[in-house]
Amino acid sequence: MKQYPVYEIENFEQNIFYNNLYVNSFTEHLKKHHFIEKLHRHNFYLLVLFTNGTGKHTIDFDTFDITKGSLFLMQPGQIHSWKLSPDIDGYIVFYSKEIFNLHFKEKRIEHYPFFQSFKNNPEILLSDSEIGHLQPYFDLMIDESKNNKQYKRDKLLNLLDIIHIEITRIYSSETNQEKPIYNYKLKQFDELLEKYFKTEKSPSFYADKMAITLKHLNRIVKATVNKTVTELITQRVILESKRLMVERKLTINQIADELGFSSPNYFTKLFKKHEGINPKEFIKQMSN
Repeated sequence: MKQYPVYEIENFEQNIFYNNLYVNSFTEHLKKHHFIEKLHRHNFYLLVLFTNGTGKHTIDFDTFDITKGSLFLMQPGQIHSWKLSPDIDGYIVFYSKEIFNLHFKEKRIEHYPFFQSFKNNPEILLSDSEIGHLQPYFDLMIDESKNNKQYKRDKLLNLLDIIHIEITRIYSSETNQEKPIYNYKLKQFDELLEKYFKTEKSPSFYADKMAITLKHLNRIVKATVNKTVTELITQRVILESKRLMVERKLTINQIADELGFSSPNYFTKLFKKHEGINPKEFIKQMSN
């Protein structure tokens, strides 16, 4: 099966600050980077706002319609592809976790609610008034990227964070987030799962790491994302298996081994139970 590329910010022209930040209009971006329309993934955060045109955007095997006001927020490692109309336009920003977290020190990019894996619907559809509110900040970023004035880095990163803040306000009003302590604990679980999911599949492992009971962790997860801890662990493992199947030329045995399963048969049964097809059938579908 074909291997798919993992792009770094240095693969893109008009890159700023030693491969840590890139900003452009979408029209200008496509002139030199048509390769982004094919299936690939990045090692950086991606923010895209579409202001014109239509299309399809497939992210981690889910497909979203692109229209005016489509705002996409993607994390490192997500696999995606585009199908875009000729009149597509908007804004695109790439940035690394390092440049953001080092600049703001006490603020971490991964703590923004739209970058939490469990809650992450990578698309928000903005109204005309919300587009009008955000658009000036993107324009200011593009203008600033073209000059070499003092404090250029500071201004660009602060403009980017204003965009994050405005998106958070829209996102939070849409999701009606309550119980801040539950959201904090969910973030904690999210970070632990991302670190250990290949080796630790037991819900009690994560509860112990968080110094709470499994019953309480399940209560938090149920209240915030309406799933169980086991379901979230399985969801993360299955997603990674899909990414491995389309990105690397590994056998089912190798994938099972990389994801910490003692038996390839157990992995295959789990995959089929979750997806309705077995891994070989999934690979065949992706190849077609």
